[in-house]
Amino acid sequence: MAKPFRFGYQTFNAASGEAWAEKARKAEDLGYSTFHLADHLLGPGPALEAANHPIQDVAAIPAMAYAAAVTKTINIGCRVFCVDYHLPVVLVKSAMTIDMLSGGRLEMGLGGGWVKSEYEAVGIDFDEPRVRIDRLGDVIAGVKAFRGDGNVDIQNDTVAWKDFEGLPKPVGRAPIMVGGGSPRVLRLGGREADIVSLNFNNRMGMIGPDGLQMSTHDETHKKIGWIKEGAGDRFDEIEIEIGAYFTVVTDDAKPVVQGMAGMFGMSEEEMLRHPHGLFGSVDAICEELERRREEFGISYFTVGEDNLEAFAPVVARLTGK
Repeated sequence: MAKPFRFGYQTFNAASGEAWAEKARKAEDLGYSTFHLADHLLGPGPALEAANHPIQDVAAIPAMAYAAAVTKTINIGCRVFCVDYHLPVVLVKSAMTIDMLSGGRLEMGLGGGWVKSEYEAVGIDFDEPRVRIDRLGDVIAGVKAFRGDGNVDIQNDTVAWKDFEGLPKPVGRAPIMVGGGSPRVLRLGGREADIVSLNFNNRMGMIGPDGLQMSTHDETHKKIGWIKEGAGDRFDEIEIEIGAYFTVVTDDAKPVVQGMAGMFGMSEEEMLRHPHGLFGSVDAICEELERRREEFGISYFTVGEDNLEAFAPVVARLTGK
């Protein structure tokens, strides 16, 4: 049986506290299931230009807490916390506090980090992917131990916790989301996560054509296979999410698709079918989302800053809200 559709909205910036509150409330009112941030540190400058990444002007944890405080029903998430940017025990306690204060509305996204110039700009060692993903696995084990019953007792290469009980406990499910695009991280997500977030394979440490070309229709079938390898018998329990970063709701998609295909070195057909893009009318996008759920098992789609209201009719139609 197909999983029900869910839709997230991801934003990076807040002009003021009231503007931030307005975004969160608007997403809630329009029927989105989750209000997401990312976890980035850099303001404008050469390091951000090297990453080709949008500016994020708010810190994830306090901004999530503020969004939770001004809403009532929408989940609050981070796609995803970079475990290298946080002391793990402080990260999990902060996240569980947001879950408790929001009445159980946290989605806890975790990732191994990928923006090379961001690491370098703030003086954090950018280890090879294997080391970063192993560290992510260590932190996930720590999160689960913290949330479990009784005193925490866990020791691995990254966390060494004992002789205390992790508080607060999750109010509800507080699902763990693991995000990434490489075989190793997606197998880890399949093994350990409640939600697996498909992202570009950001092996270059920046956003660019390589990442998009490693996330095409055919490559996404490979990614689903890696999740299955990690998940084994529990695959059907996992919710699969993807960022629809290139979404344009329009009655004339052809010029948009042509322009993006040229920009990223793809054919128009590849761009139109790209799992991180959605192009066309509300009817066309709804039909495409139904098809992608059937083909890939993806039922959770997140759109970005510019699509909060334009995409809302899709949310309403496919969720009945």
